[in-house]
Amino acid sequence: MGLVFRWLVRIATGLVLLAVAAVGLVYFLASQSLPDYDQTVQVSGLRAPVEIVRDTANVPHILAESDPDVFFGLGYAHAQDRLWQMTVMRRTAQGRLSEVFGKRTVPIDKLLRRFDLYSLAHRSVEVQDDYTKAALRAYSAGVNARLDEINENALGRGAPEMFLFNASVSPWQPGDSIAIIKLMSLQLSGHLKDEVLRARTSLMLNDPKRLADILPDVPGAGIAALPEYASLFPELPRYAEGTPMPDTPLSPFPKRGLAGASNAWSAAPSRSAIGGTLLSNDPHLGLTAPGIWYLARLELAKGGVIGATIPGVPAIMTGRSDRLGWGLTSSYLDDQDVHIEQLNPENPEEYLSPDGFKRFRSRPSIIEIKDEAPITLTLRWTENGPVLPGSHYDLETITPPGHVASLAWTALSPRDTSMTASMALMNSDSVREAIDVAELFIAPSQNLSLVDKDTIGMKLIGAMPGRDIRNQSRGRIPTPGWLAENLWQGRLPYANNPEFVTPAGGILGNTNNKIIDRPFPNHVSYEWGDTQRVHRWERLMQSREVHTRDSFIEAQLDTVSFTARSLLPLIGADLWFTGASAPEGTPERQRQVALALLAEWNGEMNEHLPEPLIYAAWLRALQIRLISDELGPLAAEYKHVEPLFIERVYRDIDGASVWCDVRQSAPVETCTDMARLALDDALIWISEKYGGSLESLRWGDAHQATHDHPVLGTVPVLRFFVNIRQSTSGGDNTLLRGRTSGEGPNPFQNVHGAGYRGVYDFADPNSSVFITATGQSGHFLSRYYDDQAQLWRRGEYIPMSLDMDLARAAAVGVTNLTPR
Repeated sequence: MGLVFRWLVRIATGLVLLAVAAVGLVYFLASQSLPDYDQTVQVSGLRAPVEIVRDTANVPHILAESDPDVFFGLGYAHAQDRLWQMTVMRRTAQGRLSEVFGKRTVPIDKLLRRFDLYSLAHRSVEVQDDYTKAALRAYSAGVNARLDEINENALGRGAPEMFLFNASVSPWQPGDSIAIIKLMSLQLSGHLKDEVLRARTSLMLNDPKRLADILPDVPGAGIAALPEYASLFPELPRYAEGTPMPDTPLSPFPKRGLAGASNAWSAAPSRSAIGGTLLSNDPHLGLTAPGIWYLARLELAKGGVIGATIPGVPAIMTGRSDRLGWGLTSSYLDDQDVHIEQLNPENPEEYLSPDGFKRFRSRPSIIEIKDEAPITLTLRWTENGPVLPGSHYDLETITPPGHVASLAWTALSPRDTSMTASMALMNSDSVREAIDVAELFIAPSQNLSLVDKDTIGMKLIGAMPGRDIRNQSRGRIPTPGWLAENLWQGRLPYANNPEFVTPAGGILGNTNNKIIDRPFPNHVSYEWGDTQRVHRWERLMQSREVHTRDSFIEAQLDTVSFTARSLLPLIGADLWFTGASAPEGTPERQRQVALALLAEWNGEMNEHLPEPLIYAAWLRALQIRLISDELGPLAAEYKHVEPLFIERVYRDIDGASVWCDVRQSAPVETCTDMARLALDDALIWISEKYGGSLESLRWGDAHQATHDHPVLGTVPVLRFFVNIRQSTSGGDNTLLRGRTSGEGPNPFQNVHGAGYRGVYDFADPNSSVFITATGQSGHFLSRYYDDQAQLWRRGEYIPMSLDMDLARAAAVGVTNLTPR
């Protein structure tokens, strides 16, 4: 026995030592790719030395003798910190994810190949101005210099993910940066999905007038009546099961309600406490680890610029110089139209156009798949745009037999000068100059907020499609592609894009709300991002005569829900203070406790309070009860509460209270009945998920920010090292916006929010501040992987200064690049 025991001990000890050695080896290999920020490196492609000073937050301050060399330094810094992220984004745009990740990404590659974004991006290089071409070439050379350094010095393949996935990295090219911008256009576009859903919903509803309830227009001037979708294509069934889009963190296709958002507001000197202009901006995107934004300072010939970049793109996308500040919010411009194309019954390679049958423009495309045989696609285009298969975006549910769907989209331009516009914006001296150069923006369309030392302004940038006044659906639902009145007529003049400069009130802002009310076809959009946050913003802006940097920060971090304050009195009107008694432990008593808590609540979506969770669960349960009867299985597509729908129902606008009656039941249910039943549903769900003690609930337990690694985030054990999860305040309709997922077992997870926040004060520019949601590094072993995450969660910022002495003080490293 003693001998056996000793051998067991030896074996166990050996296994432990082997495990420790394996972990040590993995750590050693992964750590080899951690960049050395304090070194001198000889590189090819550089004209003169470049200095990269990393401040205490690891923000690179890049100095060189010429602008191209500055962009070389940015390319090098991006590749140091975010090489894996850049590689995956480029492969996504190329439609080449399956070469690395296998079958699970084939649907993504198929659709990206059909959009042909990568080819269009490379064709767009030639239409950039000389300054931008030089910047793109120099940036590419900087990325490639880092790739050469990795290969020559065996620096762990550049990122730890490279050991797990055999993702070969080809040299970076100028067109790759434009492809990243086009990929962002895809992530910020939602009108295609909205058109299909509107068509599907109209087919399901017995009463066409009810479409205005469930998909309400933003209050304002009405629009002319539209035809029913069934009248355009009468052969379609009332409901057909769609094919889900790829549900993987690698998918660039936004789910409905997650196609982009953002806040930006500015104050003129007359509304500033110390007489300088103010600007704040927090663009909202899906939360990931690392985040999409990367902070940087570029010392250009015209002066320093500092702010947020996107790895892969040589530009400060939102930020400031000493002369100008700029910020971006999603404009929700209707820049996509779905057309239903009729095939030639005699020749399926032809489609009907206003001039008769025409042949599709087509070419084959081969998708290589890891561990599988390659597949060949036939890519087809009409004059309206690429042909999309019915298996994407639920198009099969609204496409009649003998037809296919095509997409018109501004981002599908082979002459996209958005990169040139970004470069010119960084070098602009004034609001007026910035607005003028922004005419070159094509896609994605954004609201560009601007301030110089004296002036504030906002301009919608991006190509506005020209539509015929006779368009059958006004771009709201798919239309026959063979009728000339449904087709685009080029781009509207840039002067048609809404513009606001030097308003009398001295305050400008956008929270994705409706910014203008003009008749079609100058309408901009019928689908806006948010109708709620803007009311809270108005209150905060107008409650002060003058503002400061700190008051702008306070507004940026505000968690009070205008929606909760508006809807709770409506849905709970007949439930509060009824005076009825209920025994302890009964559902009725639990309902009374919940109502008592909500009656004393001020609408603050604070992570430490129970009321936000009760409110959110109640509203979600209520919408499910209201729409399930009428929409059946299609109700699952409505994942987020639509406040205007709830308000229409409970105010009985145009007879909307009819949604409260369950048609399949004999009794006639009232809206009070539905509110009571929905509250019981919510409380049962809460008790099963979080326990029955309502007073001890925490909104933050449900509203966890999910900064998850797109590839490693689901790997057992490893996910605890690569994912960043945080308890957060805010919600769907607060200025501190934390958009919930609306689905799965955790429907209130915070999956979409402000990955970047910045506040710029032009009375004292170096007092400006900014922050990202994670950190500068994409390497999970780096201390800069998540060092900004807790600051972001607590609503703190880091200095946004162009003072080089401040950057050098306690710098974490200085990299000197010298020509080889």
